[in-house]
Amino acid sequence: MAGIYDSKLSTRVDFPARARAVASIPSLLRVQGFLGTHARRQHDPGICDFTLGNPHQMPQEAYVSALRDQLEPRNESWFAYKTNGAEAQVAAAQSLRRLLEMPFEPEDFLLTTGGFTAIAMALKAVADPGDEVIYSLPPWFLYEPIIVEAGLVPVKVHINPETFDLDLMAIASAITPRTRVVIVNTPNNPTGRIYPETLLVKLAAMLELASERNGRRIYLLSDEAYNRIVYDGARFHSPAEFYPYTLLAYSYGKTHLAPGERVGYLALPPTMPDRDGLREILSALQVALGWIYPNALLQYALPALETFTIDVAQLQRKRDRLYQELTGMGYQLHRPEGSFYLFVHSPVADDEAFTESLAARNVYVLPGVLFETPGFFRISLTANEDMVERSLPVFAEAIRLAEVG
Repeated sequence: MAGIYDSKLSTRVDFPARARAVASIPSLLRVQGFLGTHARRQHDPGICDFTLGNPHQMPQEAYVSALRDQLEPRNESWFAYKTNGAEAQVAAAQSLRRLLEMPFEPEDFLLTTGGFTAIAMALKAVADPGDEVIYSLPPWFLYEPIIVEAGLVPVKVHINPETFDLDLMAIASAITPRTRVVIVNTPNNPTGRIYPETLLVKLAAMLELASERNGRRIYLLSDEAYNRIVYDGARFHSPAEFYPYTLLAYSYGKTHLAPGERVGYLALPPTMPDRDGLREILSALQVALGWIYPNALLQYALPALETFTIDVAQLQRKRDRLYQELTGMGYQLHRPEGSFYLFVHSPVADDEAFTESLAARNVYVLPGVLFETPGFFRISLTANEDMVERSLPVFAEAIRLAEVG
């Protein structure tokens, strides 16, 4: 993998500084380099692909039917320009009311092409260039490119390595007068941790005090792409329940394991003061960022999409199988409470070398260095059962050789 971290930008061309900054982010270059290598082999026969949250079995008939049912046009404007469809907003609001037991209003749901653009829009709505955005490592590996592209400054802190919880002291120490946003991702990618209510209450109190001290509001951006993917009957709590200045980003691509169908939203909680003004800003950004409304077909289908999820019980069975087998082999890992992932300690310090040894035996995982957390690797539970079973002897042999050598 030598050399994949180097920027290929020509020094002879005067590209804009912000574009060059985005294209030169080390973490992004690592991801692009790894995925380029993976793409060349991902469809090879016999590959056990645990890299991304992609489907490895046919989609649910309910999902296909929800789209098919809306394909036949009802009128001449069926495929005309589409902004925030009222029926889709009502369905999203009703669903989130049930999940969080908060009286969300439909007009506070800004529909987007997935959670990705919801996050980008949120940052541009509340922060000026030069403002700072705090997030925790290991992160979703595309936070930094989104932050840098917006002209903002990423500020990284580490989670608690023992519990995988947010390190509130680290966040507090990182806050400066320029801090404008703190990003929280729960259930977390890649750790699978659902942050407990007590932690979120303390985080809210801390941000309120810091905002008063700064004389400027610090917003909390809650990335909740996996808030329907929880195990063992766990109760999911959103930061929006405890901190009024929370912007909630959601993606249906995770809920239905269909990340290629880009639909999501940014929601404002009913407790947020002055959200009318923020809603106007967000509505303008939906246009200015490139008409980032979901396609008409997905908006028409959204009320049906809110009535079901992927088979979470199947994901939980794969989690249980891998957790039991890997811990039995000697791997160290936390039992994830939600999301698609297991975040496993590498049995050798060089996680890239270890994941290469797995790849040589047709088992693909993501090294921890891609999450700026060396010494780990991530397994995606979206691999099918056959991949899970075929991978187990490889994981066993890899740790045996690591312990020997």
